[in-house]
Amino acid sequence: MDELQRVWKRHEYLAKASTAFFYGILVSIAMNFFWEPGKIYSSGITGLSQLTATLLHNTPFSMSPAILILLFNIPLFILAWFQISHKFTIFTFMAVVFSSIMIKAIHPVTLTTDPIICAIFGGVVNGFGTGLALKYGISTGGLDIIGLTVRKRTGKSVGTVNIIFNIFIVIAAGFVFGWPHAFYSALSIFVNARIMDLVFTRQQKMQVIIITSNPDEVIFSVQKHMRRGITIIHDAEGAYQHDKKTVLITVISRFEMPELKEAMNEADPKAFVSISENVHIMGRFYEPTI
Repeated sequence: MDELQRVWKRHEYLAKASTAFFYGILVSIAMNFFWEPGKIYSSGITGLSQLTATLLHNTPFSMSPAILILLFNIPLFILAWFQISHKFTIFTFMAVVFSSIMIKAIHPVTLTTDPIICAIFGGVVNGFGTGLALKYGISTGGLDIIGLTVRKRTGKSVGTVNIIFNIFIVIAAGFVFGWPHAFYSALSIFVNARIMDLVFTRQQKMQVIIITSNPDEVIFSVQKHMRRGITIIHDAEGAYQHDKKTVLITVISRFEMPELKEAMNEADPKAFVSISENVHIMGRFYEPTI
C-alpha cells in the first residue's frame, strides 16, 4: 500500500509539473500573440506587470512583463510558503517561472492588431490555461495567493479585492492606451473569467439524488471513491411496481462526476440517478486541501 501511494504521488507531482509547464505556454501565447499586439491589459499581477512595463518603457529601469511577473510574485511566494503550504508554493513557483520563461522564449507573432479579436482570444487562451492549472490543484500566483490566504484565515472570499484590482488595471489601460482599449481590456478580463469557470470545475456544485434498491452497496462505493456525506431516506416506494426503494442525497463537485459514475457502475448500474447543476449550498462542504 505504501509503495502504491508513493507511485501515485510521483505521478501526481509529474502531472502538476506538466500542467504548470503547459500553463506557461498558454499564457505566453495569450500575451505575445494577442494582448501585446492588441494593446490589451490582462487581469491581476500579469496586468500590473504589463502596466509597469509600459510606464518604465524608455527609462533606465525598463523591464519586460515577463521579468516583472516573477518579481511581483516573489513576496507572494513567501506569503504562500508560510500561510498556505510548501507543496502549493513550489508548484505555484513553477507555474510562474514557466510563464516568465515562455513569454521571453516564444517569439511574438502579430496575427492581428484588432483589439476585439485580441481581447477575446487572449482571454480564451489564458482562461483555459488558468482554469486547467486550478483544476489540477496548482495556482498561477498573484491574487490567487492573497485570496487563498484570506480565505484560510478568515473563511471569507476576497472577490471584492479582485474586482477593485482589475478595475484599477482597466482604468490604467484607459489612461495609457486610450479609453477604447480600457473597454477591450475589460472584455478580455470577462472572457478570461468565464472560460476559467468552464474549465475549473471543482467549485461547481451538483446535487445528486439516487433511487436504489441496494443502498448499502451504493453508499460504500460512493464513499470509497470520494469524501462525501450522504443523506438516507428510507421507505420510498416506486409508483409503477410499488416496490420499496431508498433515496440517497448528496452534493458533489462537477470535477467528481467521473468518480460518481464509476461508483454507480460498481454498486448499482440500474439505479435511477438525478443530477441538478449549479446548486447553492449552506453549511459545511468538504473541499480537498491544497
